[in-house]
Amino acid sequence: MKRSNSTDGLNRRDAIKGLLGTVAGASLAACRSPQFQRSSNEPNPVVLENSRKGTRDWMLTKTGVDPATKFRCSTIEGYCSRTSLSSGESIRFHVSCNPAAAFEIDLFRLGYYGGAGGRHMVSLGPFAGLPQQDPNIGKKRLRDCQWEPCAEFVIPRDWVSGVYLGKLTAAQSGWQSYVIFIVRDDRRADFMFQCSDTTWQAYNRWPSQFALYDNGEHQWWWGGDVQVSFNRPYGKYCQIFDAPLSTGSGEFLLWEFPVAFWLEANGYDVTYVSNLDLHANPKALSRAKGFLSVGHDEYWSIEMFRNLQSAIAGGLSVAFLSGNAVCGRILFAPDSAGSPRRVFERVGVFGPSGGTREFVAMDTLRHERPYANELVGAHSTGPVTGGADWSCTAPDHWLFSGTGMKKGDGIPGLVGWEWHGDPANIPGLEIVASGPTYSAPGQPNDGTFTATVYPGPKGNIVFNAATIWWGDGLSEPPGYIRPSVYTTPQGPDRRVHQITRNLLERMRSVGPSSA
Repeated sequence: MKRSNSTDGLNRRDAIKGLLGTVAGASLAACRSPQFQRSSNEPNPVVLENSRKGTRDWMLTKTGVDPATKFRCSTIEGYCSRTSLSSGESIRFHVSCNPAAAFEIDLFRLGYYGGAGGRHMVSLGPFAGLPQQDPNIGKKRLRDCQWEPCAEFVIPRDWVSGVYLGKLTAAQSGWQSYVIFIVRDDRRADFMFQCSDTTWQAYNRWPSQFALYDNGEHQWWWGGDVQVSFNRPYGKYCQIFDAPLSTGSGEFLLWEFPVAFWLEANGYDVTYVSNLDLHANPKALSRAKGFLSVGHDEYWSIEMFRNLQSAIAGGLSVAFLSGNAVCGRILFAPDSAGSPRRVFERVGVFGPSGGTREFVAMDTLRHERPYANELVGAHSTGPVTGGADWSCTAPDHWLFSGTGMKKGDGIPGLVGWEWHGDPANIPGLEIVASGPTYSAPGQPNDGTFTATVYPGPKGNIVFNAATIWWGDGLSEPPGYIRPSVYTTPQGPDRRVHQITRNLLERMRSVGPSSA
């Protein structure tokens, strides 16, 4: 492929059309390798994948945001046409460079890879990057980009399911940002890792204050009549701390990557999906023994709720290694080009009225059953935010086997910054950890977090860790920044490792695919 650093003589459509055909053709050739097949004597594909050479080159080295917007990197920014896709399917990359600049896209799969955290998969480009128009402010404050694509890429058949970053690099200035997508598969696996990408998008303020949380008057609005679109770059994360690597990558690197890094480091058989896959393809749940909700998994549709509820009734085990999970009820809609599920808005709350000590305008939304605690075991409740030590209340429970924990022993700062309480009246539900939450060390805020386990109808289990920060107790991969608000978690802890091993082994031994 001819490489050029010049955009002279090319208009946007001509530049994009020429390069699009070249990249698509190259990727079609690359996808002719046979589908990965695994015999009973071979290690799982995650183990094989992580035996390959890793690199830390996936990390951004020169990034920043426009001071006027606080969130976007207009020098180079982009988004993907799909949140997730399977091998053999195509994805388009939509990139804007202002000022115009040649750029390249390097695709990486994130995992363990000997501690490097990623593997370089392919380089695409160079492309003639040009400024693309910011979308108008539509009805319900929707910002729905319909940018021209720079390339269409077919996922090779041998790419293992996982979270993939596209590192965008402007050739002359060196400025960088990410695009992010998930490669899924259709094989049986022990665990299905759900990325919380509806929540990533809900908090995405690109280009400036256009999150689900801003109605034009309040920057932390919790009412309806605001829509957000996946057709836009992910701006830099807007809460808790300064996280440059979040530019273009949503919240994955903040709360979810430490869990994925640890799972892959320990050789667990894991496959990855998007929130949107749970919504649109409930049959896929039958592929796994255990389902993992990870990190900050706040925004669910009623279809997501019912699909997982039905799978639990069928014998699927679930671990909510998350906080503030299943709180906001959303409704999907097509984008302006008619593509389904590219837009959503908040339409309700999975909890009782007043149960979260209502945020601004939260009382204008429907509070109706099902409630989140009827699925999770507990749910968001007032005051929602805060921190705490994760304190054992049931030391004889199988969950604590091998940890040496006694009643009242706590894992410092592991609970935060949002958590679950108000456990549901589910037969057999057990409270395994609980305690008061704090607005700062020594300053209780009248909250109580509650971690729970309850039995499913076929020997399966549902665990609720009641914290966004569970991953902090598992690992600290390259690029990870430890949060510190309300309280501060203390990093990898052998007790969190052992609890998680106990949990995953129990899930793996009773899941519907174990037969």
